[in-house]
Amino acid sequence: MGPPGTGKSMLAERFMTLLPNLEEEQALQTAAVYSVCGKQRDDWFLPPYRAPHHSASAVALVGGGGKPKPGEISLSHHGVLFLDELPEFPRQVLDSLRQPMETHDVTISRAANQVTFPAHFQLIAAMNPSPCGHISGNLRRSTPDQILRYLNRLSGPFLDRFSLSLMVPLLPKGMLAESQQGAKNLTEKSCDVKERVLKARQIQLQRQGKLNHYLSSQEINEFCILSQQDALFLEQAIEKMGLSIRAWHSLLKVARSIADLHAQPDISKAHLCEALTYRAMDRLLKSVAHE
Repeated sequence: MGPPGTGKSMLAERFMTLLPNLEEEQALQTAAVYSVCGKQRDDWFLPPYRAPHHSASAVALVGGGGKPKPGEISLSHHGVLFLDELPEFPRQVLDSLRQPMETHDVTISRAANQVTFPAHFQLIAAMNPSPCGHISGNLRRSTPDQILRYLNRLSGPFLDRFSLSLMVPLLPKGMLAESQQGAKNLTEKSCDVKERVLKARQIQLQRQGKLNHYLSSQEINEFCILSQQDALFLEQAIEKMGLSIRAWHSLLKVARSIADLHAQPDISKAHLCEALTYRAMDRLLKSVAHE
């Protein structure tokens, strides 16, 4: 989330530079989905990236038709589905993504047959925090009621499935001038970030045989152990923010991933605090509701 022009869409596109290439089996699965639609991929081993317009229908996103064909979520199999201007999508269309996000496939039933397409994708979305694009300062023109109506276009169960949400602020004063003067080291290069990501993925695979996102509740209890004091801290934070049990498990997996990125064997309170900072939507909804 963030005001217009802060680089939200650009960040989503750059996310692709952090992903590893597809393995052979993954590439074949993705190519098979595209062949059903009569499409071809230029690079089989590059994770797919799909960015449908907000006018897309539920059938376009999930799949369907008289002769069922894969939708955008299946064309994003083993890759990224990016939804820009998220609140502009019809609420019913977005809610149709909830089940595929859990099961990683979608079944389309017709009178004559039933077809199941794979839909193992990462969902990234971008949105303004209010109808006018700003949530504070002199540029804000929206009332709290208008902002709540805007945010309520997104259902709670749908938002609950996002592991991370962050506010992208306006550039600090002077940043544009510095970039014009050729200032260096303003940002970290994607190749450096990707190296850390690949190392963290390797740590996770060696420890538990899968990435943290796919840990079951039982595996979370085994691999995301907290001290009694830190567990109490997290429980109090969740209660204060009004979060669900799903959020508890999500925060633990995010904190575990933060620890892995720092090559730390145990989750500390600092990792929990950082994970809690990635709940910008929850804080926004709470702050607007109290205005």
